[in-house]
This record gives sequence, C-alpha cells and structure tokens, in this order.
Amino acid sequence: MTQMRRGKLRAVALAVLACGTSLVAVPVVHAQEGTVDEIRLRKLEAEVRALQRQVFPGGDPKFFPSDGSVPAAPTPQPGSPATTPVTDLLTRMDALEGQNARLTAQVEELSNRLRKMESAAPSAPGTVTPPPYTGPQPDVGATPLPAGQPAYAPPPVVKPKPAPVVAAPPPAKPPAASRVAAVKAIVKPQTDDPGEDEYTYGFKLWEAKFYPEAAQQLKLYIDKYPRHKRISYAKNLLGRAYLDDNQPREAANWFLQNYQGNKRGERAADSLLYLAQAMVDLKDSSRACIALGEFSDTYKTEAAGRLRSQYDDIRKRAACN
Repeated sequence: MTQMRRGKLRAVALAVLACGTSLVAVPVVHAQEGTVDEIRLRKLEAEVRALQRQVFPGGDPKFFPSDGSVPAAPTPQPGSPATTPVTDLLTRMDALEGQNARLTAQVEELSNRLRKMESAAPSAPGTVTPPPYTGPQPDVGATPLPAGQPAYAPPPVVKPKPAPVVAAPPPAKPPAASRVAAVKAIVKPQTDDPGEDEYTYGFKLWEAKFYPEAAQQLKLYIDKYPRHKRISYAKNLLGRAYLDDNQPREAANWFLQNYQGNKRGERAADSLLYLAQAMVDLKDSSRACIALGEFSDTYKTEAAGRLRSQYDDIRKRAACN
C-alpha cells in the first residue's frame, strides 16, 4: 500500500478516537498487506456503528445494524467494470470518513440545541426561587447536623414597624364669656344691600381686633357674594386679619389671590404691598423685594401718593437695593 493510503487510514482512526471510541489492538497477521488493512477497516466500521447506535438508539437497521456484522457489498450490475480489492477498500474508507464527519456534526448540533433548550426553559408555574443564602458559611470541621435538620435556618421575617400614632391636637379652648359678649355687642347692619351688610360686619369685627371672628365673617361674605362690589376690599381685609393675627403665610395667600384675580381691583395695589410685608414677616427678603419692585412698576401713582409712606417703610425693612 502506498504512503498516501496509509496516511488516510491513520486519519480515520484518529477521528474515531476523538469521538470517544477506543480501538482494540489487532494482532499482527503475517499475511498480505491487503488482508491486514481489511481487518483494520472492518474494526473501524464496527466502532463507528457502535457509536451511531449510542447516539441514535433505535435507528433504522438499514443504516445502523444491531450486530457487528458488516453489510454485504452491493451486487455489481451486469456490464459494470470489475473492481479490485484495493478499490473496494478505498471506497469503503471514503464512505467511513463521510459517515464519521456527518456523525460528528450531528452530535455538535444536538448538543447546541440541548444547551439552548436548557437556557430558555422557564421555571415551572407557581414555583418561587428562594434567594441565595448570604449568611455565615458552615465550618468544615464542625459537628455534622442531625438527620432531618436543614442545613441553615432561613432569616426571620421582619415585620414592618407600625407607624407611630400621632396624637390628635387638643381641642381649642372655647372663647371666654367676656369675648363672646363683646362680639355679640357688635351689631350687624341691616340695610337694603345684604352683601354690604356682611362686609361691613366683618370690617367692624376686624376693627375691634377680633381677628379670628373677622376672618370667619369675611370668608362667609366672599363665598356668598363672589361678585359683589366690595369683593376686592373683603379679600384684602381678610389677608390683613390673618396678618394682624400673626399668620403671615395664610395672609400672603389671600393677598396674592386678590392681586392676581383682578389687578385693577380697588384694593389690588394694597394687597401687593401687604404681600411684600408678609414676606418680610416670613424673613423672605428676596420675594419681598420682588413684590415691591412689581408694586412700584404697576402702581406708580399709589407708590408716589396714597401708599408712599407704607411702601418706603416696607422697602426699608426688606433692605432692598
């Protein structure tokens, strides 16, 4: 046999060894070289068929014979040229190499499919994967745990602490009898303009320095008569009642509402100026200066006339440049 054929036979043997098969040493037969090669080739074919049966159990007996017999060579058709033993040997070696290559490719493909299926398989419905254990690792030399006892105890469930109970504010003390009597002494006017009467009553309460009562009365008037001619006066006076009662933040809300609601209202300029004063009381000089600047730009006549002294005083307290 030529050197090329020997190298080809060795390559076939190495390919079978890579697939997990092991060849059994064949005794040296002191015969012709073709007989020795024939014995080795039959051995290789038997090993490949065994590997095929392991990878594809229950395969077609036509391609995977159950025993170690070698399939009979096809009967030559009449008129076909006769082949020599060397030609048959080379043909069978080529077929064996082709089968080995296809088998290796199929094994790799099946392995890749199996890995993909395992990675894409979802968890069973209703199962919950427990969190990884991050507690102390067991000591290798420690005494083994009794049978039936878990390897580690799961961390205890910590229940959230209940929200602290906020005590309700104590009920407001009822006004003194003398204050109630003094408020009742202020009589509500009775004219043909009920809206004017409600506003006037609120103004009298404020004038008597009953600021909470005045604020309550003015709110009642604003809700009942939102389009009355005194509405700008009432909102501005409501803000002043809160300001005089040391509630500058609540006062600022009403001053701003009166100014933004109608900048041409009778007391819109007053509300903007008092808004600056409320910001000074809240120690917010920057916003106070902004309100004063808008007041001087929007109401130049009032800033130089009726409200000049009050404007200068608030501007001095805010320390505006």
